[in-house]
Amino acid sequence: MQQEILTGIERRRRWSVEEKVRIVSAAEAEGICVADIARRHDITRQHIYQWRRELRNKGVLSDAPSLLLPLELVADEARPERDAADPGGDRDHRVEIRLRNGRSVLVAADVPDLVLQRMIRIAEAS
Repeated sequence: MQQEILTGIERRRRWSVEEKVRIVSAAEAEGICVADIARRHDITRQHIYQWRRELRNKGVLSDAPSLLLPLELVADEARPERDAADPGGDRDHRVEIRLRNGRSVLVAADVPDLVLQRMIRIAEAS
């Protein structure tokens, strides 16, 4: 067993909202044990429950349970080559997410998690 000895002033870790959402969402997926997620991130289960309550009260998380969905990566051989005249053409860094209702969302690969969640909720609701 490895132990870490801290010297000096005790420092608390700070978690961003995006990190909290990612951890809480992972813990809410079907078939996942909250204790396993807590151990993986070196936090207590209580942190996850507290963050979930906090994020739901702020309207960041929905009450709907998270689901793990199958993901299939396909090569797009029909993709045109990148146009040098198109400076914003980061077509290589886009992700298409197909939803259960048949719609799809095309986003940049580096879109923040909260923005992506809102976009998916809007696409699923309308």
